[in-house]
Amino acid sequence: MPADSIRTDAAPVEVRLADYAPPAYLVDTVDLTFELGETATMVVSKLSVRRNPAAPDDAPLHLDGEALTLVDVTCNGAPVTPVETRDGLTITDVPATAVLEITTSLTPIANTEFSGLYVSGGNYYTQCEAQGFRRITYFPDRPDVMSRYTTTIIADKAACPVMLSNGNPGPVKDLGDGRHGITWTDPHPKPCYLFALVAGDLVSVKDSFTTRSGRHVDLAIYVRRGDEDRCAHAMQALKTSMAWDEQVFGLEYDLDVFNIAAVSDFNMGAMENKGLNVFNTKYVLARPETATDVDYQGIETVIAHEYFHNWTGNRVTCRDWFQLSLKEGLTVYRDQEFSADQSSRAVKRIGDVRGLRAAQFREDAGPLAHPVQPSAYMAIDNFYTATVYNKGAEVIRMMATIIGRQAFRRGMDLYFARHDNQAVTIDDFVQAMQDASGVDLTAFKRWYHQAGTPDVSVEDSYDAAAKRYTLTISQETKPTPGQPEKLPLVIPVAMGLLDGNGQELATRLEGEAAAKPGTRVLLATQATNRFEFVDVASPPVPSLLRDFSAPVKLSGLSPERLRFLAAHDTDPFVRWDSGQQVAASVLLDMVATFQQGRQPGVDPALFEAVGSLLDQEPAFAAEALALPGESTLADKMTVVDVDAIHTARDRARTAIGQALYDRLRATYDRLSDTGPYRIDGASIGRRSLRNGCLSYLVASGDAAAVRLAKAQFDAGQNMTDVLAALGILSGVDCPERLDALAAFYQAWRHDPLVLDKWFAIQALSPLPDTVQAVQALKAHADFDLRNPNRIRALISSFAGNQVRFHDPSGAGYRLYADTIIQLDPTNGQVAARMVSPLGQWRRYDAARQALMKQELQRILDLPNLSRNTFEMASKSLA
Repeated sequence: MPADSIRTDAAPVEVRLADYAPPAYLVDTVDLTFELGETATMVVSKLSVRRNPAAPDDAPLHLDGEALTLVDVTCNGAPVTPVETRDGLTITDVPATAVLEITTSLTPIANTEFSGLYVSGGNYYTQCEAQGFRRITYFPDRPDVMSRYTTTIIADKAACPVMLSNGNPGPVKDLGDGRHGITWTDPHPKPCYLFALVAGDLVSVKDSFTTRSGRHVDLAIYVRRGDEDRCAHAMQALKTSMAWDEQVFGLEYDLDVFNIAAVSDFNMGAMENKGLNVFNTKYVLARPETATDVDYQGIETVIAHEYFHNWTGNRVTCRDWFQLSLKEGLTVYRDQEFSADQSSRAVKRIGDVRGLRAAQFREDAGPLAHPVQPSAYMAIDNFYTATVYNKGAEVIRMMATIIGRQAFRRGMDLYFARHDNQAVTIDDFVQAMQDASGVDLTAFKRWYHQAGTPDVSVEDSYDAAAKRYTLTISQETKPTPGQPEKLPLVIPVAMGLLDGNGQELATRLEGEAAAKPGTRVLLATQATNRFEFVDVASPPVPSLLRDFSAPVKLSGLSPERLRFLAAHDTDPFVRWDSGQQVAASVLLDMVATFQQGRQPGVDPALFEAVGSLLDQEPAFAAEALALPGESTLADKMTVVDVDAIHTARDRARTAIGQALYDRLRATYDRLSDTGPYRIDGASIGRRSLRNGCLSYLVASGDAAAVRLAKAQFDAGQNMTDVLAALGILSGVDCPERLDALAAFYQAWRHDPLVLDKWFAIQALSPLPDTVQAVQALKAHADFDLRNPNRIRALISSFAGNQVRFHDPSGAGYRLYADTIIQLDPTNGQVAARMVSPLGQWRRYDAARQALMKQELQRILDLPNLSRNTFEMASKSLA
């Protein structure tokens, strides 16, 4: 098949859930033999197929294929002549049971899409999710075809001393002529998207794990030579994940080995292939000199996520790609719970909600809004989104909240008992939860099928004579593309009532026999729900959406109540969120004043609120200390005023730094730590608060604070503090900034992951010449358009720079679109994922709208545009 088979000048055809039909043939076993070569790899695939009794008797066998050269096909040993189509092969008259043998040739060194088998740094890697296996051999490339795989790898001994695949390994055999081979056997049936192969000159860091039933598992992380000393944290995270999954969900690992291979050229974060996870180096390599606290936490989370897929995704997988959240939403929920158990649960929850609002809420409000379970797609790669992952996790969390944690665990047990080694649907999962709990979840499933973020508003009243408190909760979800009308959702509202001193009140709804102390859950199931509380001794303050119990936008609480909750609520999330809403209100008032042509002052209450945080628990205080970001404020405006938002927030930070300078400096000094670097929650919290204080000190405009930041940078105590200081200096037009950037580059120019940070910091600078700086960095000798990590570091980071990406000249949009256009011919997946910032054009003023639309149209006009990028750009412009 031609190498450009995923590209088309015509509008790609949508795949629709409504059209799902079972495969015509099932594949019981797959025997693969690879003879590896960079310019010519031969793949022999032997498939034991049988007609699917659930499919029509006369349906032909279709095998997907892309960018392959077909050498030979036989059926039961006899040559056959398949019909070659644009997307694969069709073979008619295949017997009810048969053995197909297919030989293909491919060129891994030319595979710049990093989908299928490719070469990076002289080593071989595969990426088969979602549809990469069809770039290795012809196969029914769909997740409901589950097979047992045996994989033989033959390679040059010098070039590939390491040869890895799924399952358990056999012995390495010397084949003569400088070649050797190994056979891997995976006893578990799996879809082809979970196939993996890694081969090359790699070194390993090894360990072992003993399961709760006493089984010994060999663990290994394979990396490039020289990276061995940066794997300890990843290995410990793996062992901790394995133990946690046994303790919390009763799930034990099921092979003799578990391998991880790290590669720098990777479109994603990591991939959960059965027994052989392939990871972006970003989520494996760490030591204090090269990785920040955020890096360490990211490694722990991603290691856990991919390991947890062993059951939620591998042992039980998706019937089709419309069920993607079945594995991803559920596994994100599991990795969030794991990370919460390793550190501060409250701070983890705040961080997760920050991410959800920044990415998924914005997605829900734009042209690319889609349900957690989409009904159609052009390119499935485009649906690895915050909605499928993060909102999908919130749907799982709500389900656990509604039925209770014990019932949720019973539901998980039932789900595995019913569906182990099967490809199933979201409905199958919800049914297990319903059967285990006895709770009817029929109406709740609307969360899977309805796009958009619900707006929830509250009103309340208190009858002193009757001691009755009435809380009215209303919901509305705005129209989204393809869904103009919305139905009410089942929204769990975790809540409590506080008295005037901030003390928790016991609550009793009318009709209940006894009062319930602490947090309780109300279910809002209609457009408007009214809840009557009785025996309420004094006017209460409602604390709503505790622990962010539902992914909604809440309104209706007065500024006075929000300030009260920020100071007194017993729920850390509500305390943080209320403070953020107060700060956002202050900043938006300043924006409105700027828009009126006047110069605003800063509400002194903001100084008091920030000052009150400095003596609180550091990890929580660091989260609460940060003002709402420019993009967060933009999301609260009907028409975004980029410049007024930036000016207001900048002026507020300066005022806070000046008003609280002495207290900020005292806190900074108090939190100084000259001991060894530690990654426990307390240490991370101290560093985070300390660097937050430093940011405000520099924002004050004091030259001594700039020198303090440069001194922290020069001390080089750990990458967290070094990068924090460099990031702070990057926003100041001063000699220290230039000196620090030059020194950082010289120190780390040969370390790709650390150099990514250098590119990103400059792309995020608020200085006026940032567009020109990013353009110059694109031409830098160390910028590589072929490397997804480097693209994300410079170009995607720049798109997150609210004030400079939206430069009124349109230069930022033009630079960004130029990059997408340059990238699409070689890596359509990554190019497509970059489109969405331009798709937000409706939120901006008329001049910026025209400029953004112009760049989207320029992308759409690209000849032979990839299917992935066509879908994203066309939907963004519609």
